Amino acid sequence: MEDVLWFEQLDRGNLKEAGGKGANLGEMSKHGFPVPPGFVTTSGAYYKHLDYNELQGKMEAILGPLDVDDTTSLDRAAKQIQDLITNGEMPPEVEKAIRKNYKKLCEMRGETVYVAVRSSATAEDLPTASFAGQQSTFLNVHGEDDVVKAVKDCWASLFTPRAIFYRVHNKFDHMKVGLAAVVQEMVQSEKAGVMFTVDPISEDPDVIMIEGAYGLGEVVVSGSVTPDTYRVNKKTMKILTKDIAKQTWMLVKHGEKNVKAEIKDDAQEKQKLTDEQVLGFARLGKKIEEHYKFPQDIEWAVNKGELYIVQSRPITTLKSGKLGEKKPASAIKPIHEGIEQFAMAPPASGEMISVSKAGLLLKGLGASPGSAVGRVNLIPTAEDISKMEDRAVLVTDMTTPDFVPAMKKAVAIVTNTGGMTSHAAIVSRELGIPCIVGSKNATVLLKGGQIVTVDGTHGMVYEGKVELEAKAERPAAAGAVAAAEAVPICGTRIYMNIADPDAAERYAYLPADGVGLLRAEFMIAEIGEHPKKMMAEGRQEEYVEKLSNGLRRIASAYYPRPVVYRATDFKTNEYRNLKGGEEYEPKEENPMMGYRGASRYIAEPDVFKLELRALQKVRDDFGMKNVWLMIPFVRRIGELRAIKDIMASIGFYRTRDFRLWIMVEVPSTVFLIEDFCKEGIDGISIGSNDLTQLILGIDRDNGTLASAFDERNEAVLKAVKQVVETTAKYGVTSSLCGQAPSVYPDFAEKLVEFGITSMSVNPDAVIQTRKIVASAEQKIMLKRLRELSNGKKEGESTPVQDTRNWQM
Repeated sequence: MEDVLWFEQLDRGNLKEAGGKGANLGEMSKHGFPVPPGFVTTSGAYYKHLDYNELQGKMEAILGPLDVDDTTSLDRAAKQIQDLITNGEMPPEVEKAIRKNYKKLCEMRGETVYVAVRSSATAEDLPTASFAGQQSTFLNVHGEDDVVKAVKDCWASLFTPRAIFYRVHNKFDHMKVGLAAVVQEMVQSEKAGVMFTVDPISEDPDVIMIEGAYGLGEVVVSGSVTPDTYRVNKKTMKILTKDIAKQTWMLVKHGEKNVKAEIKDDAQEKQKLTDEQVLGFARLGKKIEEHYKFPQDIEWAVNKGELYIVQSRPITTLKSGKLGEKKPASAIKPIHEGIEQFAMAPPASGEMISVSKAGLLLKGLGASPGSAVGRVNLIPTAEDISKMEDRAVLVTDMTTPDFVPAMKKAVAIVTNTGGMTSHAAIVSRELGIPCIVGSKNATVLLKGGQIVTVDGTHGMVYEGKVELEAKAERPAAAGAVAAAEAVPICGTRIYMNIADPDAAERYAYLPADGVGLLRAEFMIAEIGEHPKKMMAEGRQEEYVEKLSNGLRRIASAYYPRPVVYRATDFKTNEYRNLKGGEEYEPKEENPMMGYRGASRYIAEPDVFKLELRALQKVRDDFGMKNVWLMIPFVRRIGELRAIKDIMASIGFYRTRDFRLWIMVEVPSTVFLIEDFCKEGIDGISIGSNDLTQLILGIDRDNGTLASAFDERNEAVLKAVKQVVETTAKYGVTSSLCGQAPSVYPDFAEKLVEFGITSMSVNPDAVIQTRKIVASAEQKIMLKRLRELSNGKKEGESTPVQDTRNWQM
């Protein structure tokens, strides 16, 4: 085996010589990816060093009797072995090869270059071995002597306490794990970070997640700062979300050292990457994943506007299976799953309280799902890990690889800083324990010995032992899951219509993409009193609390799938049935076309604000960012403007993760749909029942005319087509709620042909509708292919319009 190999001489078949990192850099360099140049000192050079200094027997004598769970003994053994390696003389031929090839790298650049010297263990970055970062990296190494020293230090880092601990617990033979050292030209990055080609939390294979910060990328990997997070649709290459984090300092090269530098005030809260750079990295990530045929964890950098890939390795934390397999809806943990972890962490005695009454201590970024209860164990630095107790909640500023022994004892982890790709987040997901990062001040707000409940799914820490409601039993669960796996995948999303929290929890296992219509009326009927009566008695908060609790249960059952909450659409005759309703509701001859929906909210803004406050409470206090708002029975543009003004008066606005829909149930809305889109909405849902009866002038409850009530009427189809095609032009999503798609397959086919984004049906029709829609999609695609194969001229119309907004 040669002592030194350049990237161009390596590919993924050289794992034994170059380790995972070195082999991957060689593979990418060979195939034209923008990788900074460099070379690898092979694992053979490392073993030569051990043999030349007769170290193997001495090392085995130290490691043989070692108890790695004894922190003091582990630290002592690690230092002894590291001293043996660094004090040994490097074999002359190895040293000569390193100097020669570093000179060659400098000659390529016409100057003495700064390099990064990184470990590349033969068992690191492989599908069966995770915990990347067990060994050290040395940055801004300059000059031949320092490069030689850094390679030797890299070898010694194979025996840090964390690395020894990891190998013992993962049953790797110390002497069979070699170490190659990557010597790579440093990219003096203006911005840097990490990219996952599959979302590491939802495990959605169609979403690429990118995290980035100013300066050198070590701050993102280590979790020293909370980075920006961007999510990109892998298929459409559209940016789905941007979470911009404030960054007050960055790590930069100053001379031969990395130092902290303050960021100017006007740049601290700005987006770090331009949209063009986000999409540029997303395209590179997609190509790298396609090349390796496996999801990748990629480190990247930007220098003088150029995009670079610093390294790539397989993601080792995915639990859902093969590439391209979405985690089934039932496998996405809602807020109250993970309760079984109480058995792992028996807290001090005391009665449990319900989550609705619990004190929320802090919020952060949910980085590893699940929930657990335990005592707070404050661990300021890695030097304090010997103080970590079993089954405690580890609370610290940020974790590093040195924290791993303590993390393995923890029932949950909470850090002040870090993002979804920080060390704490990745290791917690591997260990399967809840984790919250980026909480900002957990080490101040949480006290040692305090009993807390950690909700890692939604990034919340509650005071005390909080009773987290388990999901309701699923009828015929095994058969249901099997049915869910058997149904086809659709391009058109299939949502559910839900009203009752109990039913919502029962049906959460179904293969639906979310809730397209959450009716408020059932929850308000359960409260049993007219909201104006409760307001008159000063019980507004009780109303908000009861409504938010019902809404929270439904949102939790489907998290992170979207839940579209339709604001109250009681008609006056229905409101009169509530306690106190007769005092506040007028009598109407035709309530169906009367005082309801948007017009009621404008006339009674104080009542509407109670609903909005309940929605805010669920989103902000309980972290259910999957809940959106839909306004029913909108007749005029002015109504939409007034609704937005009411929302703005309590600080409620459309954002990246809060979308505003309107119902299209009235013919006037059909005619004015373009104006509604221009006014600013995110989605529409066609209420096919009301729209059909108002277009045809037929009371849907009139038995005499029942046979004439048909959504497939040409007038109704023209209205639906106009709405779907117009909204698509403005990037507004379109849905239809009603049973027609599951009853009439030809109607479903028409909706797909028009380009509708989604359909929302009752729970018992979800599977059937999905099958019908999948069949309709296949028919349309086949028809299009046949037309193309028959020589249809370019520019001729086709029945398929791929105008869906896939960000839904």
